[in-house]
Amino acid sequence: MRTTIEILGKPVQVEWTASADRELQGLSEPLLVEMELYFSCLIRKAVRFGRAAQAGDFVLAGSQLKVGFRPVMTRVCRMSDVEGAPPLEDFPVVKPEAFVPKRLTIDYRQGEWTGEFSLSNTMSAVR
Repeated sequence: MRTTIEILGKPVQVEWTASADRELQGLSEPLLVEMELYFSCLIRKAVRFGRAAQAGDFVLAGSQLKVGFRPVMTRVCRMSDVEGAPPLEDFPVVKPEAFVPKRLTIDYRQGEWTGEFSLSNTMSAVR
Protein backbone atom coordinates (compact mmCIF):
# COMPACT_ATOMS: atom_id res chain seq x y z
CA MET A 1 0.00 0.00 0.00
CA ARG A 2 1.16 3.53 -0.66
CA THR A 3 -0.12 7.05 -0.08
CA THR A 4 1.27 10.56 0.11
CA ILE A 5 0.49 12.78 3.08
CA GLU A 6 1.51 16.33 3.94
CA ILE A 7 3.42 17.27 7.10
CA LEU A 8 4.31 20.93 7.68
CA GLY A 9 3.46 21.64 4.04
CA LYS A 10 5.85 18.97 2.70
CA PRO A 11 4.81 15.74 0.92
CA VAL A 12 5.75 12.46 2.63
CA GLN A 13 5.39 9.16 0.76
CA VAL A 14 4.13 6.46 3.15
CA GLU A 15 4.38 2.79 2.18
CA TRP A 16 3.35 -0.29 4.12
CA THR A 17 3.52 -3.97 3.38
CA ALA A 18 0.64 -6.37 2.89
CA SER A 19 1.32 -7.91 6.31
CA ALA A 20 1.23 -4.43 7.90
CA ASP A 21 -2.04 -3.71 6.08
CA ARG A 22 -3.61 -6.94 7.40
CA GLU A 23 -2.58 -6.02 10.96
CA LEU A 24 -3.84 -2.45 10.54
CA GLN A 25 -7.26 -3.70 9.43
CA GLY A 26 -7.59 -5.66 12.68
CA LEU A 27 -6.97 -2.65 14.93
CA SER A 28 -9.83 -1.00 16.83
CA GLU A 29 -8.23 2.46 16.47
CA PRO A 30 -5.59 3.95 14.14
CA LEU A 31 -1.94 3.10 14.79
CA LEU A 32 0.12 6.16 15.68
CA VAL A 33 3.52 6.24 13.94
CA GLU A 34 6.11 8.87 14.82
CA MET A 35 9.20 9.65 12.79
CA GLU A 36 11.66 10.94 15.37
CA LEU A 37 14.72 12.94 14.31
CA TYR A 38 16.99 13.07 17.36
CA PHE A 39 19.53 15.89 17.66
CA SER A 40 22.17 15.49 20.34
CA CYS A 41 25.87 14.93 20.31
CA LEU A 42 24.96 12.73 17.33
CA ILE A 43 21.93 12.60 15.03
CA ARG A 44 19.65 9.54 15.15
CA LYS A 45 16.51 8.57 13.27
CA ALA A 46 13.84 6.38 14.88
CA VAL A 47 10.31 5.26 14.06
CA ARG A 48 8.02 4.88 17.08
CA PHE A 49 4.68 3.06 17.13
CA GLY A 50 1.55 3.19 19.27
CA ARG A 51 1.93 4.68 22.75
CA ALA A 52 5.62 5.32 22.17
CA ALA A 53 4.70 7.81 19.42
CA GLN A 54 4.50 11.28 20.97
CA ALA A 55 4.43 13.72 18.04
CA GLY A 56 2.20 16.73 18.67
CA ASP A 57 0.26 16.38 15.43
CA PHE A 58 -0.59 13.29 13.42
CA VAL A 59 -1.81 13.12 9.81
CA LEU A 60 -4.24 10.44 8.64
CA ALA A 61 -2.41 8.22 6.09
CA GLY A 62 -5.04 5.47 5.92
CA SER A 63 -8.18 4.47 7.77
CA GLN A 64 -6.07 2.85 10.50
CA LEU A 65 -2.79 4.75 10.17
CA LYS A 66 -1.72 8.16 11.50
CA VAL A 67 1.80 9.54 10.97
CA GLY A 68 3.64 12.33 12.77
CA PHE A 69 7.09 13.91 12.79
CA ARG A 70 8.96 15.03 15.90
CA PRO A 71 12.44 16.60 16.03
CA VAL A 72 13.85 16.18 19.55
CA MET A 73 17.10 16.80 21.42
CA THR A 74 18.63 15.67 24.67
CA ARG A 75 18.69 18.08 27.57
CA VAL A 76 22.37 17.26 28.13
CA CYS A 77 25.20 15.93 25.96
CA ARG A 78 27.25 14.33 28.73
CA MET A 79 25.85 10.81 28.57
CA SER A 80 27.82 9.84 31.69
CA ASP A 81 25.44 12.11 33.65
CA VAL A 82 22.36 10.16 32.52
CA GLU A 83 21.13 6.81 33.81
CA GLY A 84 19.05 4.85 31.29
CA ALA A 85 17.55 6.70 28.33
CA PRO A 86 18.41 10.41 28.23
CA PRO A 87 15.55 12.82 28.89
CA LEU A 88 14.17 14.34 25.68
CA GLU A 89 12.49 17.60 24.85
CA ASP A 90 11.02 18.93 21.62
CA PHE A 91 13.65 20.64 19.52
CA PRO A 92 12.72 24.23 18.60
CA VAL A 93 13.77 24.00 14.95
CA VAL A 94 13.40 27.39 13.25
CA LYS A 95 12.30 25.80 9.94
CA PRO A 96 11.10 22.28 10.84
CA GLU A 97 9.70 21.78 7.33
CA ALA A 98 13.32 21.58 6.09
CA PHE A 99 13.75 18.36 8.09
CA VAL A 100 10.46 16.60 7.26
CA PRO A 101 11.21 13.10 5.95
CA LYS A 102 10.46 12.31 2.30
CA ARG A 103 9.59 8.62 2.70
CA LEU A 104 8.37 6.27 5.43
CA THR A 105 8.13 2.49 5.13
CA ILE A 106 6.22 0.33 7.63
CA ASP A 107 6.16 -3.44 8.07
CA TYR A 108 4.74 -5.93 10.56
CA ARG A 109 6.92 -9.00 11.12
CA GLN A 110 7.03 -11.63 13.83
CA GLY A 111 4.50 -9.74 15.95
CA GLU A 112 6.29 -6.38 15.86
CA TRP A 113 5.95 -3.13 13.96
CA THR A 114 9.08 -1.96 12.16
CA GLY A 115 9.70 1.21 10.24
CA GLU A 116 12.31 3.30 8.54
CA PHE A 117 12.27 6.80 7.12
CA SER A 118 14.47 8.71 4.74
CA LEU A 119 15.27 12.38 4.40
CA SER A 120 15.85 11.82 0.67
CA ASN A 121 13.57 10.33 -1.99
CA THR A 122 15.67 7.19 -2.31
CA MET A 123 15.09 4.23 -0.04
CA SER A 124 14.72 0.50 -0.62
CA ALA A 125 11.19 -0.50 -1.60
CA VAL A 126 8.83 -2.25 0.78
CA ARG A 127 7.98 -5.81 -0.16
